[in-house]
Amino acid sequence: MDKKQTFRGIIPPVPSIFTKEGKLDFGGMGRLIDHVIHGGVHGLFFLGSGGEFISMSEALRKQTAEFCVKHTARRVPVLIGIAAPGTDETIMFGKHAESIGADGVVVINPYYGLLGEENLYNHYKQISKELKLPILIYNYPGVSGQNFPIHILKRLALECPNIIGLKDTVDTMNHIRAAILEVKSIRPDFLVFSGFDEYLLSTLIIGGDGCVPASAIFAPHLTVGIYEAFQKKDYESAFELQRLLSYVPQEIYPLESPFYAVIKESARMVGVDISAHVLAPAAALSEEKKQLLKASLKKIGAI
Repeated sequence: MDKKQTFRGIIPPVPSIFTKEGKLDFGGMGRLIDHVIHGGVHGLFFLGSGGEFISMSEALRKQTAEFCVKHTARRVPVLIGIAAPGTDETIMFGKHAESIGADGVVVINPYYGLLGEENLYNHYKQISKELKLPILIYNYPGVSGQNFPIHILKRLALECPNIIGLKDTVDTMNHIRAAILEVKSIRPDFLVFSGFDEYLLSTLIIGGDGCVPASAIFAPHLTVGIYEAFQKKDYESAFELQRLLSYVPQEIYPLESPFYAVIKESARMVGVDISAHVLAPAAALSEEKKQLLKASLKKIGAI
């Protein structure tokens, strides 16, 4: 498999769609997958932070992964989040992802007990040893409490061929820049994706490979547009779209925390027939916030 061709560009984190009873809504999930693929994205990431894995049982996570891989049907590459607080559980979810035909997995740092650097290295080293699938490290210090050390990233990149890249969800370009300049210099095929929409263009400019933006669920014309314009060297279009995209983290994402219901309501407002049910303790969006959301979606040209 050519990793550079398989994983690139815009790979949005796809929400998990539930019934009001908290079960997987197969019809809604399928319609959302079809909608997002139709938007021109280059891959799909299921059971990430926006997929509410943290509130799901093992059985529901596995059921969701199985359905999403099957329904995507190789139209685009599929990444499955296999996050868990412990190494063995992470590997268990990884082996399940392998068994159902996923194209790769995404692994965040253990998010309760803060690991020392050598223990963090050993965690990823063991996962790499046990799994055959490509692994994308997920750096999200806002939830893990730990910014992934660049020197550990370099060790893993050199020693573990199936650790193929990094999803860097950091509110600064410093770590993204270091990952690109320091890790790619010793392993040129190592992939670096911005986890935040607003750093998409900056990441591409300095040699990164794309972004994992939730906004591609409801406004793919922005992030897919930026990526495609950049590839064509149509920089004026890329600049204009990035300026428009800046309203998403400024006005849309902060409407609720966590933003699960924001993304689902946004998808509904652009015409996707899905429920906006979220799992407790996350909350639905109020009517007042829905009106603010609608105004912002109009501002960015999504509706």
